Amino acid sequence: MFYNFLHMDFNTLFLLIKEYPILIIAIILVVAVVFINGWTDAPNAIATCVSTKAIKPKFAVLMAAIFNCLGVISMFFLSKATSETIANMVDFGDHYETALYALSAGMIGVVVWGILAWSIGIPSSESHALIAGITGAGLAAMTLGISGVKIHFGPTSSWAFTLYGLILSCVFGFVIGYLVTRLIQLICYKMNRNKTRPFFKVAQIFSGAAMAYVHGAQDGLKFLGVLLLAINLAYNAKFGASESSFVISNSEWYIALIIALIMGLGTSLGGYRIIKKVGMGMVSLETYEGFATDITSAIGIFLSTFFGIPVSTTQVKSFAILGVGATKGVKHIKWSVVKEMLLTWVFTFPGCGIIGYVFALIFIKIFGG
Repeated sequence: MFYNFLHMDFNTLFLLIKEYPILIIAIILVVAVVFINGWTDAPNAIATCVSTKAIKPKFAVLMAAIFNCLGVISMFFLSKATSETIANMVDFGDHYETALYALSAGMIGVVVWGILAWSIGIPSSESHALIAGITGAGLAAMTLGISGVKIHFGPTSSWAFTLYGLILSCVFGFVIGYLVTRLIQLICYKMNRNKTRPFFKVAQIFSGAAMAYVHGAQDGLKFLGVLLLAINLAYNAKFGASESSFVISNSEWYIALIIALIMGLGTSLGGYRIIKKVGMGMVSLETYEGFATDITSAIGIFLSTFFGIPVSTTQVKSFAILGVGATKGVKHIKWSVVKEMLLTWVFTFPGCGIIGYVFALIFIKIFGG
């Protein structure tokens, strides 16, 4: 698939929207998904520090909104690898306008799934939904026999990176969460717990801010990649392509800023159902355990983002909580809640994939065949 190196002003963008009305639909859908992500996924970043009473909910939400924004903007200049991984999930060849319809269909799947998961108070993974929706749309294009459309599954492909992230996030979260908690217990073994609690209360505020930061960095760059891909597809359909891969330059910083502000707005308006489910539903945490959970998750997500591995921030955080809780013994873990969450993640891939597939078939048949 060939892409132009995207350098455009708003006049060019308006020209593309006028030429390809589907572009504005794609942009609106991406914006909606970013908002839903901030609404449903971002509360996971502050769930533990709220549940341990390290910080009041209204201040935690404000902190999460601010650091989500900072995460998107700063990681945009530090490493765009995650954006490029997502953008190269499906190769539509030179069928740029068809790809726009397929991409829009995939985003519909993400929106529908995100609202459904939030409505029943279960943590959803917009990251997995995004990947599934785009893949389903690509499969629809292949089903219709559109030449040149490919989904690569090799060891260095975007899908392989997704699989690596799916496995490593579970293992890293659980194992490192367990080890960090044990290390804290070893260091503080002879200390008075009441005297250490104030320290960990403050430390958990910082680790919660770090979690919000990496959430913005990881998820913000995923959706940034999709938004820039949509604009790039329209640009290439209009003016032709000259680059052999999807490349993002620093000149698109204003789009990253828009993504950051929308995610921050979603976070500030998000409910507390997810906070209760993640922070308190799986296992009861003390302040130092909440700190261990957040610092483990923040490190894992930051490394994944830097190296371009898409992961679910919800999944990393949840398995870190399980690892921390396992130090008390498996009987302290509420396995019914764990099962409920795992089923949600398991159903996300086929659920969003099917929705994206069906809508892509409809869109391409009617508009972009």
